[in-house]
Amino acid sequence: MATPDSGVLDDLSLNRALLARQLLLERSDMDAVAAVEHLVGMQAQAPDPPYIGLWTRLAGFRTLDLASKVRSREVVRLVLMRGTIHLVSARDCLRLRPVLAESLERSLRSTFGRKLEGLDLAEVVALGTDAVEKEPLTLGALGSRLAERWPDRDAFALANAVRNLVPLVQVPPRGLWGESGRAAHTTAGSWLGAGADAEPDADSVVLRYLAAFGPASVKDMQAWSGMTRLASVVGRLGPRLRVFRGTDGRTLYDLPEAPRPDPGTPAPVRFLPDFDNILLSHADRNRILCEERRRLVFTRNGLIRPTFLVDGRVAGMWRVDRERDTARLVLQPFEPLSRRVRDELADEGGRLLDFAAAGSTDTAVVLDEQL
Repeated sequence: MATPDSGVLDDLSLNRALLARQLLLERSDMDAVAAVEHLVGMQAQAPDPPYIGLWTRLAGFRTLDLASKVRSREVVRLVLMRGTIHLVSARDCLRLRPVLAESLERSLRSTFGRKLEGLDLAEVVALGTDAVEKEPLTLGALGSRLAERWPDRDAFALANAVRNLVPLVQVPPRGLWGESGRAAHTTAGSWLGAGADAEPDADSVVLRYLAAFGPASVKDMQAWSGMTRLASVVGRLGPRLRVFRGTDGRTLYDLPEAPRPDPGTPAPVRFLPDFDNILLSHADRNRILCEERRRLVFTRNGLIRPTFLVDGRVAGMWRVDRERDTARLVLQPFEPLSRRVRDELADEGGRLLDFAAAGSTDTAVVLDEQL
């Protein structure tokens, strides 16, 4: 059994707890790999968002601090939580992938089940593994190779069968700041020179999730991970958890010693990259983003736009428009901003431009209120 109910937490209390654990109340002195591990990975549908995400969380972060770790294979990009691309440490690649194997298999069946029906998937995996270990391949190239053996099958489905059933990492230059390159894959085992953990440890993953995103409900844990039946994991962890209630009565679990700052703690303005996990890791996002604004941030084609936080909540979106030596940080607030907030955004936005548009000689922060 979990410890007795510890009381009610409102959305503001949950917000400050989340910001503290996400390193957004004050920048951390962690190095890049330690921060990526603390965050249990960073969603990385595109190469650049993790760099922005670390810049906004770490003191003195430079692009080289992460790019060098990509090159040295200390961090890798692969399909993990929710079947999406994440940047994780090499250690977490080997620890997390076995825990998520069942959810990735379920996702494969849901998306490509009919197109793969009747196939010996073990043979598909064997041929695909051999192909990408001979040379890194894009999913398109991998699918073409597999279609030579199964010409009557959908090549994309064949490639995804390998990607979901085998840990495939994306190799550089993919994942390097400012460098282009298609996503070519090889196996995690060949890239890292080590195999995945033999025993999946779901308990540890849930505890780490709470350290980075808690307090949270079981539904929150499942929304973040893509896993199911986590109530049984929480049941095992019971004595190690504290239990709270949300204002709507839902049960929230947390680590006893995790930070839960006073809800009156000041929260500085912060810029979040597209696809930041802080917006994707709860079934109930009200602690940071209301449903009305979620519809503006989350597009119909699956994009999650870059946003900025004011007093800890999503208050608008941003983009950088570049042309030759000119860079404009365009802010689109959801509602009018006070002079103080505009000044804070201009100051922090100037620092973002120094980082994200380094080399531009003509920079400015521009307010666009025509949302």
